[in-house]
Amino acid sequence: MRVLATGAAGFIGSNYVRTLLAGGYPGYEDAQVTVLDKLTYAGNRANLPGHHPRLTFVHGDVTDLPLLLDLLPGHDAVVHFAAESHVDRSIEAAADFVTTNVFGTQTLLEACLRSGVARVVHVSTDEVYGSIAEGSWTERSPLEPNSPYAASKAAADLIARSYVKTHGLDLSITRCSNNYGPYQHPEKVIPLFVTQLLEGRPVPLYGDGLNVREWLHVDDHCRGIQLVLTGGRAGEVYHIGGGNERTNADLTRRLLELCGADDSMIRYVADRKCHDRRYSLDESKIREELGYTPWVPFEQGLAETVAWYRDNPGWWTAGKHQSPPAHDLETPCAS
Repeated sequence: MRVLATGAAGFIGSNYVRTLLAGGYPGYEDAQVTVLDKLTYAGNRANLPGHHPRLTFVHGDVTDLPLLLDLLPGHDAVVHFAAESHVDRSIEAAADFVTTNVFGTQTLLEACLRSGVARVVHVSTDEVYGSIAEGSWTERSPLEPNSPYAASKAAADLIARSYVKTHGLDLSITRCSNNYGPYQHPEKVIPLFVTQLLEGRPVPLYGDGLNVREWLHVDDHCRGIQLVLTGGRAGEVYHIGGGNERTNADLTRRLLELCGADDSMIRYVADRKCHDRRYSLDESKIREELGYTPWVPFEQGLAETVAWYRDNPGWWTAGKHQSPPAHDLETPCAS
C-alpha cells in the first residue's frame, strides 16, 4: 500500500503521517508514505520523522501538474490535507486561498484521475456551512461560507464532488470541527494563547468572546479520516466532530487556569469581519456507517496540549514570532 499525503508537514497532516508510520492504523502497518508539501510558513519538516524507511518527502506544490503526474503513479490512495487555512490571512489575501485551495485541489484530482489513483479523501472544514444559531449541520446542509477561506474550501469541495460525478473518481470528503493538539502553528487560538501565557504576555480575545466552537483532538480527527479512507463511500461527505462546544471566552479561561494565570491577562480586541457566531456538526453518519467515536476527552486533551507547548518551546518560538499579530479562532482545515 502506497499513500500520498499532501500538506502533511503541517499540523493535521503530520499527525496523520506520524500515526501511519507508527503502525497506528490497522491494515496500514506497512504502508509506504509520500508527503508532498510546499513548506510555507505553516509547514515544518521537523513535524515529520527525519529518517524513516517508509517515508518519502517531496518539497513541492499541489498546483504543479507535471510534478504530480511524475509523483502519483504507483500510489494507491491520496489524502489531501494541503490548504491555506488561516481566516485572517484570507481576509487580507484571498487570491492565495483560491490558488491553493481551489486550483490546487482541481490540479491534484486531475493528476489522480490521469494516474489511476484508486482512492482519494479530500479533507475539508465545517466553516463551509457558515454559522448556525442552534442545532447542528448534517452533511446535506447548504454551503453558505462567509470568509474567503471558507468560500475557497466550499469551492474545493464542489470541485471534488464534480470529479466523482463526472469522472467516477472514488473520492470522499470529510468536514471537521476545530482541531487542537501538539504541533499546531502558533497563529491558531489554543497554541497562540498558551504560548502568550507561557511568555507572561496577555491574550487577545475577539469581540465579546461568546462565539461558540466545537473542539476535536487531532488524533481523533485523523482516526476519522482513516476510517473514511478505508470504508467511506464515493461521493459522500462525512462529518468528524468532537461534540465539545465552548465559547471562546470559556476556552480562554480554561487555558488561563492551565497556565496558572487569571482574567487580568485577557485583552478584548476588535472583532474580525463577519465573525461566524457558532459551529456545530451532526456526526451521526460516520458513527453509524463507520463506527467512529472520539477517544480523547476534551479536558484531558487540552491539559496534555498545554503541557506539550510548555515542554517544547524550541519548536514554537521561531514560528510564533515570524507570524502576523492577528490570530485565528477558526478551524485549521488541513495544513
